[in-house]
Amino acid sequence: MKILNASRMRQADLECIQSGISADTLMENAGKQVALEVRKIPGEVFNKNIIVLAGPGNNGGDGLVAARYLDGWEAKVHLFLPGERSENDPNLKLVNQSRILVYKSIDQLGNLLRDADIVIDALFGTGSNRPIEGVYKEALAKVTEAKQKHYRFKVVAIDLPSGMNADSGYCDPSCLKADYTVTLGYPKIGLFTGKGPEKTGTVIVADIGIPDYMVRDVKLELLTGKWAKDALPERPLNANKGTFGKVLTVAGSVNYSGAAYLACSGAMRAGAGLVTLAVPVNLQPVLAGKLNEVTYLPLSESVKGVVSGEASFIVLSSLHEYTTLLIGCGLGQHDMTVSFTKGILFGNKPIMPLVIDADALNVLAKTNDWWQKLMMDAILTPHPGEMSRLTGIKIEEIQSNRIDTAMLFAQKWGKTVVLKGAYTVIASADGRCRVSPFANPGMASAGTGDVLAGIIAGLTAQGLDNFNAACLGVWLHGQAGEIVKAELGDTGMLAGDLLQVVPKAIKKLKES
Repeated sequence: MKILNASRMRQADLECIQSGISADTLMENAGKQVALEVRKIPGEVFNKNIIVLAGPGNNGGDGLVAARYLDGWEAKVHLFLPGERSENDPNLKLVNQSRILVYKSIDQLGNLLRDADIVIDALFGTGSNRPIEGVYKEALAKVTEAKQKHYRFKVVAIDLPSGMNADSGYCDPSCLKADYTVTLGYPKIGLFTGKGPEKTGTVIVADIGIPDYMVRDVKLELLTGKWAKDALPERPLNANKGTFGKVLTVAGSVNYSGAAYLACSGAMRAGAGLVTLAVPVNLQPVLAGKLNEVTYLPLSESVKGVVSGEASFIVLSSLHEYTTLLIGCGLGQHDMTVSFTKGILFGNKPIMPLVIDADALNVLAKTNDWWQKLMMDAILTPHPGEMSRLTGIKIEEIQSNRIDTAMLFAQKWGKTVVLKGAYTVIASADGRCRVSPFANPGMASAGTGDVLAGIIAGLTAQGLDNFNAACLGVWLHGQAGEIVKAELGDTGMLAGDLLQVVPKAIKKLKES
């Protein structure tokens, strides 16, 4: 599914109208879809108190249509209309002919919020870039104040929370924090970058009737279950372990043995046929007690539990036996480890998928023009801190412009970049970019990145190209997180919890 900026969305709307689908039809479709999504939140809207904050433009028009449908389903709909709309507005006329009660006073809004079940934010949408002022600012402040008092209502934003920039994710100080955002036609870039993820809540994409061919040229996409299902590697009945590839995982050190366990397990759970762990020799017995299905490549040590620089030759001489190389999880930053990692990254090796994570990324960050020395294609999986070290850009700047940053450096480096975080961004060297639909605070814990690196490596071993393996890995990782969250909640989730449910995420995809 394509992700659009405000200009491209306006163009799609215009092309749709020029093709014969009227603006009124698009608005009717939008309002109906919003109402349908609102209806799902409580399960049924009969007798529920629903407040619609309607602005002066098209976003307000969408809100009027939604209000009419909800009224038809016997919700108690209250329309807060602080500004002026034309008396000839057909949707306002229909509202005035219904049971919907219309209010204009801020004091009235405050009273309504006490008993509200749902508040629909239809003040300003994609087209608004001005500061929010006057009565609109007061209205949003009143809703925010009520939320802070723990009033029970849910906030549903139409298209974008009012005050959010559709392109940058910048949020006006008055911008509401929504529980759900029903974005119309196609998701907007601002939902996934800058402050957008903090304000959007659950993002729902509503089909309003714009044909997909009108946005074929857009390279930025949102990952979907349909795409992920189509991308799954085949599992032929006559397969053997060689069919599904062999992953060599170079990971672990005396302080971070768990990272090796998580990365190897992630690769196995993603379906790799064989996983071998290259690990300091003294750690091998420790990990063998947990990783029964893994084979081992013991590495010489400089000190106990820390790999020696010369051990890189052991890895390089073994690579011809494997399909994919994963390096970096929990290696540490000992001087000998850095020498070892450089020896592998920049040494002579066969052309094969290469996944670079964690401490191997830190080695790259300390190497001038590393991308000119690492000529083969690779998948880099940085979190914002690692991306900051790789690029020299402050974390705050990266987070305020995640999509453009990932795309810029993927093309500069000639690599696939997986910029982790809420709505993980996956960018390719050829300019393609996809965004994960998942934002799960439960995943913000140690080791989840090691699991992701392992999953991606396991998928490349099964024959997926780097970009698609990275995208599918991110999707499966995110879906596994959703499964765990549904069972345990988003507090106290562990990286190891994901491992058991990765196969469930794959099974769920296949059966969808």
